[in-house]
Amino acid sequence: MRRVSASADGAAAVDDAILTRRSIRAFLDRPVPLTMVEDILSVARWAPSSSNMQPWRCYVVIGETRQRLTEAAVSAFQTATTELKPEYAFFPDPVPEPHHDRRIYFRSALSAALGIDRSDRVGRTREEDRQFMFFGAPVGIIFTIDRRLERSNFLCYGAFLQSIMLAARARGLDTCLQQMWSRMHNVIRRHLPIPEGEMVVAGMSLGWGDRDAAENRFARKPAELAEFVTILD
Repeated sequence: MRRVSASADGAAAVDDAILTRRSIRAFLDRPVPLTMVEDILSVARWAPSSSNMQPWRCYVVIGETRQRLTEAAVSAFQTATTELKPEYAFFPDPVPEPHHDRRIYFRSALSAALGIDRSDRVGRTREEDRQFMFFGAPVGIIFTIDRRLERSNFLCYGAFLQSIMLAARARGLDTCLQQMWSRMHNVIRRHLPIPEGEMVVAGMSLGWGDRDAAENRFARKPAELAEFVTILD
């Protein structure tokens, strides 16, 4: 494994991976070598975790397995007569401010980039289907966690997931982390050897992003430092 020294060049490389990473929702029809996926996960396993518990487990789906899973997930989403409930709550009800406004901005910006009006239910459903196709990425990853663990272990999991996304970006690859896959936990278990004792946390699309696609170019809007930083001397 190539080591980057603690230098200006090293800092620039890390900063570039962070600043150029974004959730990609359209991928090129270009395969990703399995060795690259293994390299990324090998780096990410060094992510920090409380008492070295390492709560993560990954199921990488490619080829025919990926195809079967995406077809089953899209079919389940299209034919669902009741809500597909995730394994854990995504958002509070109602979503408090300022988080509600940020969420609305994101949804509006994405819909505008795709040219889909909020009243266009057909168009919205078509785009929602693509989530369960891993947005066309050749590699999908399903992440699970031992149900016996506590919510605090999600902090460790977040560090692991970010490590994957940054390691992928450093190699020129792109990702999209998708909570929506937790809604498909029953479908996933019919196609992957995931025991009931593991909770489906999320899925991730991994591949070569189509950076020219409109859904990958709309303006992001991170909060200013003053909105979330308090410095006490």
